[in-house]
Amino acid sequence: MTWQSDSQIEWTVSEGLTDYASALSHMEARAAAIAQGVSAEQIWLLEHPPLYTAGTSADPAEMLDPRFPVFTAGRGGRYTYHGPGQRVGYVMLDLKKRGPDVRCFVHALEGWVIAALAEFGVAARRAEGRVGIWTDGPDGKEAKIGAIGVRVRRWVTFHGFAINVAPDLSHFSGIVPCGLPDFSVTSLSSLGVDADLSAIDAALSRCFLGFLDEISTSNKKA
Repeated sequence: MTWQSDSQIEWTVSEGLTDYASALSHMEARAAAIAQGVSAEQIWLLEHPPLYTAGTSADPAEMLDPRFPVFTAGRGGRYTYHGPGQRVGYVMLDLKKRGPDVRCFVHALEGWVIAALAEFGVAARRAEGRVGIWTDGPDGKEAKIGAIGVRVRRWVTFHGFAINVAPDLSHFSGIVPCGLPDFSVTSLSSLGVDADLSAIDAALSRCFLGFLDEISTSNKKA
C-alpha cells in the first residue's frame, strides 16, 4: 500500500516478508533518483524474513552463529537482526532541502521512534554513547528496543530504524547486537504491550511531523 503524505513524501507499507536483497536494491535506486530530483522522498515500512545484516563497523568476532543469511548492508553500525514481528522503517529523505546535518538527522530519527513508543506507554530513551532506542526490560535492566542504522549519499538518507514489536528474541543470540555484549534486547511484547504492526505504523504517522520539524532545525539555524 502506497500513498502521498501532506508533506509530499511517499509512504509505502509492504505486506508479508520482503526479501532483503530486493529492499537494498530499491533503496539504492530510490536514493539515487531522489538525489537527481526525479523521484519523491519515501518512508517504507516493512518486515524481513530472519536475517542478519553487517554494518560498516561490523566485527566478524561478533557473528556468533550465522544460522540465518548474513547481508552486507552498507549502513553505519555493526551487526543487527531483522525478522518477523519487527517493524523496519527505511527513510529516504533529501537532507539538502530538509537540513544538511547527519547528526541532527540521526538524533531526530531516534526521537521519532521514542515519541511513537510513548503512545504505548513505553518510556524509551536515548543513551549517551550508544546509538539506538533503549528502555527498561522486564527484569528492570536497560535493554535495546529499537535499532538505528543509516547511510547518507549525496545528502540523501537511506536505511533507517527497526522496532522490536513481537520478534523471536532468541534470534538475536546469533550475534552481539550492535557490538554491545553487556546489554540485552527487548520488545513491546516482552514488556506486556499488545500492539500489532499497523498500530505501530499509525503511531509513527502521528509523530512524523515532529520528526520533520526537528531535522529542519539545522536549516533554520543557518
